Amino acid sequence: RGWSGINIDAMPNSMDIFNKVRPRDINIEKPISNKKQILTYYAFNEPAVNSFSRELSEERDRNGNYYIEFTKDIETSTLEEILDTNLPVNQVIDFLSIDVEGFDFAVLKSNSFVKYKPKVILIEILGSSLKGLGNSEITKYLEQHNYLIYAKTVNTVIFIENEFYNKRFFCDKEK
Repeated sequence: RGWSGINIDAMPNSMDIFNKVRPRDINIEKPISNKKQILTYYAFNEPAVNSFSRELSEERDRNGNYYIEFTKDIETSTLEEILDTNLPVNQVIDFLSIDVEGFDFAVLKSNSFVKYKPKVILIEILGSSLKGLGNSEITKYLEQHNYLIYAKTVNTVIFIENEFYNKRFFCDKEK
């Protein structure tokens, strides 16, 4: 469809396939957090559950379905730093997807919503229900930045920027 973007993943060697399949994209192998720091990466026998969360990783390791294959200390960057370095000035971001196994809010907070205001944000909110979604710290944070809940899947919530939502769904069709 001609889309291009920035793919970011902390998993060692994760960008090899991205570089082959998505050569027009910027593919970055780096963890994102709300500040520069060194975090321990927990790599599992099932990469979908890899995490920087010690508690979550230890719990998964104890449950028996998954086990930690290795750990690695890695320096983080903020999302704002990555975007500052890799985006042209005034680049519009249509879509941002955040799924980082327990560190989703830290990644979200590392963005500058003054500089970078994606139209649509998908973010994982583990254990959320429709009823309790309004009390989520992520929901409250995004509401402060003029986003509203648009839809929800099992663990992923779709937020849409209010101005984009109004243009998209309530514009005058006769003009």
